[in-house]
Amino acid sequence: MQADMARLHEELGQETVEAAAGGGAVQVTVNGHLELVSVRIQPEAVDPDDVEMLQDLILAAVNEALRAARKTVEQKMAAVTGGITLPGIGGLI
Repeated sequence: MQADMARLHEELGQETVEAAAGGGAVQVTVNGHLELVSVRIQPEAVDPDDVEMLQDLILAAVNEALRAARKTVEQKMAAVTGGITLPGIGGLI
C-alpha cells in the first residue's frame, strides 16, 4: 500500500481541476496537491471602478476549484485504501 500511496501522491501533482466564475470571466486551475496552478482573467472582468467584483469572482473560482480537487483526491484515495480512512493522510496532498 505504501508504494500505491507514493504513486498516488505523484499522480495527484499532475492531476488538475479547473473552475470558473462570472460566466468564465475568471478561470482558475488547481492541482491534486491543492495548489493554485493558474489564474486567467478575461479583460472585460477588469473594471477599475469595481475591484470588489473581480476579487469576489477570483475567490469564488478558487474555492470551487479547491472543492473539486478535494473531491478528486478523496475518490483517488478511496480507490487506493479501499475506503479506509487513514490518519495523517492530509500530509499526502
